Amino acid sequence: MTLEAFLVVAAALFCVGLYGALSQQSIVMLMMGLELMINGILVAAGGFWYAVRPVVDGQVLVLVAITVMALEMAMGFAVVTALFRARDVDMTDDAGDLKG
Repeated sequence: MTLEAFLVVAAALFCVGLYGALSQQSIVMLMMGLELMINGILVAAGGFWYAVRPVVDGQVLVLVAITVMALEMAMGFAVVTALFRARDVDMTDDAGDLKG
């Protein structure tokens, strides 16, 4: 796969994520949009790393970053689930008063 193909896929992921993050008001959909944007950045970073220095250590770092992101999203979904159960809120406008 060429660097251009990686960058096209990364740009497509980022654009879809940006559209999702800006157009949705549901907290879950907003988090999914942010996740797609970060995945686009990671695909671009992995593609650049492979093009510049085609050894495995760069791809391992990208895999570690994806694993950390999966854990972060699981924690975010847990917070959203707890918020929904406690206050029956799933939209960003309704969840604005999360202060102490």
